[in-house]
Amino acid sequence: MPAAPQGQHFDYIIVGAGSAGCVLANRLTASGRHRVLLLEAGGEDRNIWIHIPLGYGKLFANPKVNWLYQTEPEPELNNRRVIQPRGKVFGGSSSINGLLYVRGQHQDFDHWRQLGNAGWAFADVLPYFRRAEDQERGEDELHGVGGHLKVSDVCEPHPLCEAFIAAVQQSGFPRNDDFNGPGQEGAGYFQLTARNGRRWSTAVGYLKEARRRPNLAVAANALATRVLFSGRRAVGIEYRQGQATHTAYADGEIIVSGGAFNSPQLLQISGLGPAKILRDLGIEPIADIPGVGADLQDHLQIRFQYRCTEPITMNDVINHWRHRYAAGLRYLLTRKGLLTIGAGYAGSFLRTRPELATPDVQLHFLIFSADTAGAVLHPFPGFITSVCQLRPESRGFVRIKSADPAVPPAIQPRYLSSRSDCDCIIDGLKLMRRIMDQPVMRKYIAEERAPGERCTSDADLLAFARATGTTVYHPTSTCRMGSDPNAVVDERLRVRGFERLRVIDASIMPTVVSGNTNAATVMISEKGADMVLQDASASAPLAASA
Repeated sequence: MPAAPQGQHFDYIIVGAGSAGCVLANRLTASGRHRVLLLEAGGEDRNIWIHIPLGYGKLFANPKVNWLYQTEPEPELNNRRVIQPRGKVFGGSSSINGLLYVRGQHQDFDHWRQLGNAGWAFADVLPYFRRAEDQERGEDELHGVGGHLKVSDVCEPHPLCEAFIAAVQQSGFPRNDDFNGPGQEGAGYFQLTARNGRRWSTAVGYLKEARRRPNLAVAANALATRVLFSGRRAVGIEYRQGQATHTAYADGEIIVSGGAFNSPQLLQISGLGPAKILRDLGIEPIADIPGVGADLQDHLQIRFQYRCTEPITMNDVINHWRHRYAAGLRYLLTRKGLLTIGAGYAGSFLRTRPELATPDVQLHFLIFSADTAGAVLHPFPGFITSVCQLRPESRGFVRIKSADPAVPPAIQPRYLSSRSDCDCIIDGLKLMRRIMDQPVMRKYIAEERAPGERCTSDADLLAFARATGTTVYHPTSTCRMGSDPNAVVDERLRVRGFERLRVIDASIMPTVVSGNTNAATVMISEKGADMVLQDASASAPLAASA
């Protein structure tokens, strides 16, 4: 869609049509009373691999749908750069992620409330999780039906997944068929944001409906270059499409929804951020806000590779033309089979120490193996298990390196910079090994290919984590919500010290949730949309009388 006419006014301008922006575009236009402009720096979600769940593996290195970000050299990971895929397309990262639907622990949100964020305890956010959800299993006190986000079970069990779940049980943990139920602990199959074998991104679930409304204008391939201010009031957005620069104004609010990397980038380029960094790049600060881009958190993942004793893995399907075409035909005819699985088939949430109140690690079980994410599968039967620390203490930052918004910011998660994070990873890897050594699982293991049997001591395991650890794609907290001096937004997601400017996306999380972040981002956006509309309604009589 072409740019909005130069200088056109809207009630709301949303920057970013990702997991958050698509939700906001739908909710803010639903009444028909508000004119909304949605800007997206990427393009349409027409790539076929976006919509086939297993296709996420084809999107890791595709610059048409992925920003292909990388971290700066990570000091605690042997100065390696770690990939940071982000969706460059409508639906954002919900269009290229692994589809896992995991909300996080109830205690995560109660902790947000403990930090002073009124209205963000689990009891407060549960109605928004339920409103967003169309749960295949039906409605109960924790789950909703009829929402815009389809949530489904995997289409069928797999013998390796069954063995993994049994091995977790043999290690003393329960089976858990609902990681979003009363408790998270245990092993089971992941649910996916999919329906009938198709990915259900926020572009599919929310934006497709909203684009049929005449009060929504959508601009694709539109890179926001700065927020425009009148004093401390946000009044508009400047953006580029191709070689042309455009300006649009908001009579209501500007809502920044670029995600954990691009939201702080846009604020910093617009003059909100650490003053010295901005001045060094020729940007005159409007406000010295050190918290913009600070406190970056992400989940680190360490993967073990195994050679399987039986040819029942995805490697065996993809590497044999007859099996590959049969899987494709089955998918076309029935929307079932291996093409419908996500980035984790089965998994578990476990406590590495019995005295912990809740799980501190997540294990993913994948029925294929490759050297790196998105790489060619091994030519032999193989599978992968991985450990992810749920509540890392390590925090990093996002900082612009240029005043040009087309230049990616410096991303520095500072993985394993906390000693407690190192200890948790070591304990998690030892626990995973104990699980894989259970008889029900051991019969499927011909060889632990990486790290291998020589990696035994705590020092060896930590060295392996430093040499191979990578992201689980859950960056958060760079425009953190709170009431302390370094918080960027308040409990209503308004940028502190400014009018008519909010951030609504994963960057506002005070701490990263204990699990995958997409479900929580959708919840934040549902709740944030209500806040925007409530505040507009509350101020309307004042505006009319003025």
